[in-house]
Amino acid sequence: MLKYIVYKVGYALLTLFGVVSIIFFLFTVLPGDPAQMMLGQNESEEQLQAVRAKYGFDQPIHIQYVYYLNDLSPLSFHSVKQEDYTYLDKNKYNAATLFTLGETSVALKTPYLRESFQKNGKKVSSVIAETLPNTFVLAFSAITIALLIGIFFGIISALQKDTWLDKGIQILSTVGMSVPSFFSAILFAWFFAYVLGEYTHLNTTGSLYELDDFGEKNHLVLKNLILPAIVLGIRPLAVVIQLMRNSLLEVLQQDYIRTAKAKGLSMPNIIRRHALKNALNPVITAISGWFASMLAGAVFVEYIFGWNGLGKEIVNALNTLDLPVIMGAVLIIALMFIVINIFVDIIYGWLDPKIANT
Repeated sequence: MLKYIVYKVGYALLTLFGVVSIIFFLFTVLPGDPAQMMLGQNESEEQLQAVRAKYGFDQPIHIQYVYYLNDLSPLSFHSVKQEDYTYLDKNKYNAATLFTLGETSVALKTPYLRESFQKNGKKVSSVIAETLPNTFVLAFSAITIALLIGIFFGIISALQKDTWLDKGIQILSTVGMSVPSFFSAILFAWFFAYVLGEYTHLNTTGSLYELDDFGEKNHLVLKNLILPAIVLGIRPLAVVIQLMRNSLLEVLQQDYIRTAKAKGLSMPNIIRRHALKNALNPVITAISGWFASMLAGAVFVEYIFGWNGLGKEIVNALNTLDLPVIMGAVLIIALMFIVINIFVDIIYGWLDPKIANT
């Protein structure tokens, strides 16, 4: 099992390196001058040159690529000259110097995602730290709804195979998979928050925390989570129902299930003690991908419901060409994809030891 985990981690690190490279070159070749994006249209050439030198934009692309990797790496190399881009500025890097060799120092630091073009030099890591927890809460709530309801109805559908109840559940799940999230978001916001707002008391827009009536401090507004979580959970809910039904039907045909029936065990006991664990394997594999994709796919849902999460921040950054925020957000989402997939692979290997031994 340990060898299996080491292999997965190594593969993940290689994948992350590829993602970082793609992100850098993809956004670096975009037309436009980053220094001009930061300063606006009315700055002098001297100011533009100073910004280019400060952020390394005046260097060839391969040098900028090395700078970017050095910024992201926990173990990094820095110049002792203050005029160099890689100078270990305490206002820029959160680092501790390990040792110095000549004009180069080696430091241990947190990854530096650079600074926003449009937020007065605010660190991208701070922007993400303020918005990612809201997106995580939304995605976790949505996937919890999908799992609890999906597993339940998947079991019901399997046990009632080919009945009107089974067919009704299958029709609803097919519709759920077919409807785009942005359309569901608009429909739910209009119907439940506008048409039925007098009875539901739900808001068409709003985030997890909002300012009070005096504008002095934020307070928790859990009701704003209801509609976006349900909308974001509709498609994975439909997938869980289908997977759970098909997987459970396959497991119920196995010999050990027939043996359990012959021993006189009731169907609820057979499901709980024997069938459910094996039937959950494909569900866990699929739902992991859905959870990771929710962190990226929540963009439209967050924007429509005014949810202050990473998805909404990405839309705002795209509108203003705030490239460091876009790059940092995409990198964080990719990292979470990789981490979640490793975690699920480990769980999958635990559920089925034959996989870990291959």
